[in-house]
Amino acid sequence: MRLAVLAASLLGVLAGAAEADTPEQLFNNNCAICHQVGGKGVEGQFPRLAGRAGVIAAMPQGREFLVSLVLNGMSGTVTVDGKKIVGVMPDFSAFADDDLAAILTYVAGLGGTKAVSFAADELKAGRAKPVTAPTDLATTRNALQAARVIP
Repeated sequence: MRLAVLAASLLGVLAGAAEADTPEQLFNNNCAICHQVGGKGVEGQFPRLAGRAGVIAAMPQGREFLVSLVLNGMSGTVTVDGKKIVGVMPDFSAFADDDLAAILTYVAGLGGTKAVSFAADELKAGRAKPVTAPTDLATTRNALQAARVIP
């Protein structure tokens, strides 16, 4: 009898693991270690996403940058909320396009910014472009910040 209960419990756990994560769970399981739950960031260490990602995603150049960011990663010095941050963000290119689109959509909606949706096709198109070196992406980001695409 105990074996039957144990087997039923194990099957329940395995069935739960097969269910798709929500966008919030995907973010919390993969991004919140640095950017914190709710995308609040850590001042001077990890950029705040809440209230910023949606602003970036509202402009075509910003959307393209965010897609490139999750696919290529970034390393270098950036300024966020007036504080310089020297760091590295890994790429998440191993993730499925649907999952990355869900994460980007979730992040873009944090902090009360207008909801902006990303589609898996945008990630697929991003993958078709040449790979960008993480240091080059930091240079691109800084140029977009100077152009006021990135707050």
